Amino acid sequence: MKKKDVNELFVTCMNDHKEDFYRLAFSYVKNQEDALDIVQESIKKALISIETIQKSGSIKSWFYKIVIRTSIDFLRKQKKITLVDDQTIEFLSHGKVDAYNDIDLYNALDELPTQYKTVIILRFFEDLKLEEIAEIMDENINTVKTRLYRGLKLLRIFITEEEII
Repeated sequence: MKKKDVNELFVTCMNDHKEDFYRLAFSYVKNQEDALDIVQESIKKALISIETIQKSGSIKSWFYKIVIRTSIDFLRKQKKITLVDDQTIEFLSHGKVDAYNDIDLYNALDELPTQYKTVIILRFFEDLKLEEIAEIMDENINTVKTRLYRGLKLLRIFITEEEII
């Protein structure tokens, strides 16, 4: 494919699926600014290596891969401890209680190993087919099915444990 064609297809893909890419990043980091940063960083990485695309139909799944890897890298870097002074703790302790729907599901998802979490997010939150997930993750479709099954089983265990406690 010509470089001009690939660039045009990439721009079209970004415009058509920007909300999907943002939502995927947000599902990892749970923060609007960080999700936007991840999408921006992913676009930068994609533009640097855009010549590696061989088929026009694979741009979306190729970019999903980049967003997932960038999100995981971001989370690894964020595992640092943040120190907070007493004044900030006092200020935050008087805030009102937030009510979140499905918080148990999101907490349980965060407990899953990355390989299971990614499959579940792509399948149920991004509504992708198993074949597309296999392509994004560079895995055999049977591996994806196994990870989906095991991930759902672990989710059920985590949620059930939270209900008991």
